[in-house]
Amino acid sequence: MSAPRLTQPSDRFVRSHLKLRQMVLLVELGRHGSILHAAQAANLTQPAASKLLAELEHALGVQLFERLPRGVAPTLYGDVMIRRAGAALAEMDAAHQEVMELQSGMSGRVAVGTVMTPSIALVPEAVKLLKARQTRVNVSITVDASKLLIQRLRAGELDLVIGRILDADSAAALNFEPLNDEPHQLIARAAHPLAKHPDLQLGDLVGTGWILPPSGSILRDRLTALFLAQGLDPPAELVETVALPVVANLLMGSDMVVALPVELVQAYLDTGLLTVLPFDLGIRMDSYGIVTRKNSQLSPAAAAMLQALQEVAGRRATF
Repeated sequence: MSAPRLTQPSDRFVRSHLKLRQMVLLVELGRHGSILHAAQAANLTQPAASKLLAELEHALGVQLFERLPRGVAPTLYGDVMIRRAGAALAEMDAAHQEVMELQSGMSGRVAVGTVMTPSIALVPEAVKLLKARQTRVNVSITVDASKLLIQRLRAGELDLVIGRILDADSAAALNFEPLNDEPHQLIARAAHPLAKHPDLQLGDLVGTGWILPPSGSILRDRLTALFLAQGLDPPAELVETVALPVVANLLMGSDMVVALPVELVQAYLDTGLLTVLPFDLGIRMDSYGIVTRKNSQLSPAAAAMLQALQEVAGRRATF
């Protein structure tokens, strides 16, 4: 049930009443769920924090937090304000960082988030192209799952993401430029007992050890569905990890298998340490692409990184 709506303020009225301290307080309330702890984190007294929150709720005309016996919980409106306040503060931090970098002679900073596959070749090639043009740009790269990267992008912690948009709410607030999908192959050590199987079937893989991403991931769900669709129990011998060095070492030292895009392990395939098993999983992931925030202007460094990614992706698509 949504929170009660109190009045309908004008945009100008809200802007004139919204204070930097209130935005800081909103973010801290989201983190701590307590007015006392949020006030301490924002260097405010508890009465001052309560007054700032009350003023903001009055200005907006909605209840932002539900008062509980122990602490507070954001309403639907509160969730929106926490997210927007966090993004606004992140933009101010980014502006300050840009000014400091320009004063020191640097050419800016860009924070990039990426899922695993483009982190192997696409992103490094784009960074090299960017550095060839602007050597002083400071590039920060985070590799993680799309869901977490999109959250950080919307919070203003990342400038752009190479990943997937997985929910409709995020899609409405983001731009998406598709790049590629990820056909997955079954990878194992070169001397794996199944490597020369004359007619490998899914049933032959039930008793094999598997390396899988954590529960809830797209790949994990689709692999589980693949086994269940053929009346088979999903593999029971599992190791959960997405760390590529761990995956490679497990494969080379055991008879475990993993479903991965070939690009991720191409170096191991080229040296003969790993091989692609003769079985078509038929699994393709949703397309990943370049994701940016709508209605948010990229810094010069982030815009240059975006251009480099687009150029490298364009070249790779022609091969």
